[in-house]
Amino acid sequence: MRIKSIKVENFRLLQNSVLDMTDGLTLVVGKNNTGKTSFVVLLEKFLSKPNPSFSFSDLPVAVRGQLYRISEETDVDALSIRLCIAVEYTDEDNLKNISDFMLDLDPDKSIVNIMFEARIDRDSLLSRIPTKKDGAEEDKYLAEKRSFIERNLSKFVKTTIYAYDDSGYVGESPYYLEKRDELEEKEFKVVANFINFQVIHAKRNVASSDEAGKSPLSLVTTHFFKKLSDTDDERLDRIRSALTDIDESLESRYSEVFSGFLASAANFLDLNGLKVISDIEASSLIGSSSKVIYGTSEDHLPENLNGLGYLNILYLLLKIEMVKQEFEASSADINLLFIEEPEAHTHPQMQSVFSKKIREVVNDIQGLQAVITTHSSYIVANSDFEDIRYLFKGEEPSVKFKNFHTELATRYKSSQGEEGAKLYQFLEQYLKIQNAELFFADKAIFIEGTTERILLPWFIRNHDENCGDGGSPISSQNISIIEAGANAKAFAPFLDFIGIKSLIITDLDSTKKEVKEDKSGNDRSSYVACPVSESTHTSNETLKHFFSAPDINDADFIDWFSKLKSGNHEDIKSGVKVVYQTKEHGYQARSFEDAFFNSNKSEIKKLNDELLGLKNKSVLEEIETSEIYGLTKHVLDKKSDFAASVLYLALIGKANWVSPEYIKEGLIWISL
Repeated sequence: MRIKSIKVENFRLLQNSVLDMTDGLTLVVGKNNTGKTSFVVLLEKFLSKPNPSFSFSDLPVAVRGQLYRISEETDVDALSIRLCIAVEYTDEDNLKNISDFMLDLDPDKSIVNIMFEARIDRDSLLSRIPTKKDGAEEDKYLAEKRSFIERNLSKFVKTTIYAYDDSGYVGESPYYLEKRDELEEKEFKVVANFINFQVIHAKRNVASSDEAGKSPLSLVTTHFFKKLSDTDDERLDRIRSALTDIDESLESRYSEVFSGFLASAANFLDLNGLKVISDIEASSLIGSSSKVIYGTSEDHLPENLNGLGYLNILYLLLKIEMVKQEFEASSADINLLFIEEPEAHTHPQMQSVFSKKIREVVNDIQGLQAVITTHSSYIVANSDFEDIRYLFKGEEPSVKFKNFHTELATRYKSSQGEEGAKLYQFLEQYLKIQNAELFFADKAIFIEGTTERILLPWFIRNHDENCGDGGSPISSQNISIIEAGANAKAFAPFLDFIGIKSLIITDLDSTKKEVKEDKSGNDRSSYVACPVSESTHTSNETLKHFFSAPDINDADFIDWFSKLKSGNHEDIKSGVKVVYQTKEHGYQARSFEDAFFNSNKSEIKKLNDELLGLKNKSVLEEIETSEIYGLTKHVLDKKSDFAASVLYLALIGKANWVSPEYIKEGLIWISL
């Protein structure tokens, strides 16, 4: 038995959002303010208590206007907060606990639906809203009405649980709206019998300071011990036996200490058998007289001298152990665990280890489905991509849960045919190894290689210093920089999937066709690098993809490339911009190095002796009059050394490098 999906309606940003659950671990990722916390809050409201309360602020902004205008004609179903859970079962499952939700005994059916609904009592609310007084101003009355609704809405919201069977239903509206008379009301305890929900919140009481005398781990161990002592766990027998021995020993000592007092009290009050005994409770003892330490028994440190990362992980492990006991003690068919942001205070390596170990915990608990929300790219990179659900906040007011694996794989296959499967495989491997941070970025910049990676921070700094008061600095924005090489096109469906603004900085890579006779006497065509002024083609696959190039053997290819060189091409979709070398100072480069030399002739000549990674340096004396393409090929030796020395000279203030125009154009675009 498993939860197949969870649907949320009209709760904060989650206006119409469906989470497709996995059998074991579901990883929910997304940028800040996309509804991850709201999701767990709603689950906790409905699954943890029978009569949860909802306030005005729980409603989406998009529907609040309807509530302000509420009247007898208002459809309150459109304003109701709902949590719909679809549970899938098999013939092997014990159906006792879910039998109340099985509304049809058809053996071919294997899903039951539960709906938790928070519905506004329209008539009661209307009867309590202040009426407009004679002579009152309309604006003032409306403000008073709004204020009353905002402050008092929670009093007029009723929560109900329903079972429904929507199999075979094909209407446009959800079944539970069209067929409300067929819904069957259920009690909370019936749901609690087969779904046990536990949550470990992101706001965990861990601290490495002992200013207030707090011992968060000791508090958790005390709670853990109390839970354990309520059972017949045999591990407690030795502790109980030890405490009995201590009690007996203390009683004889108490008798000696209090003998005078006891004799006087007995005479004065005429009481027989008055004595002081020892009554030590294990749970009280561990709470007041025990603590968590680390180190050896001879040389140890208290828990509050641990780093926050260790405290957080220890806290999580203890809480998970407690939750495990809750699940094992319960007879529920489904154990649902929610962990918010486990990465708090932990370094990348620890996050990676946690993501691996948590799977062992999940697999060790019978019937467990776990949901983890995270902002950690390291946890994502060490997870199975089949488990990832991406919270997407687009132009629509509602946030969507996107199934990374199934939805994205389909996009790759549909947009790029047979090659799409290979590109998708490359994407998964690349994100695991390098850049899972893309899931959490607001924008992205894709670059070609090492030289651009080394120098792009300087170009960004240049942009930020010169963008002016009305500009948009890049360094203060959440932008990921991706070294994609020639594979930027592999990211195209992914960028559309996560919906982030993306800049691709690439090279024109101009070529021309060359026909040579092979050993067999047959003509063989090849495309060789050449100056842009002589070129008819490009070898750049990214440009071909994003600007929809015809086949290279097609007669239209040359015309397409001619338009590309001149910048007279059709725009690609608005969320992605591709920039490449354009004409600057009367010359158009084919590569980044080519363009950099052209933009910085005088500086390169001046700092000739201090630049590394170059050969044939004497040629640079004539750089102002040289043909740049040939000169670059002649003097450039080690690109990474050259780029590093360019950056160093800029950072120490010896050089004032100029960013090539196409890079300036791209950075201005991505900054806005």
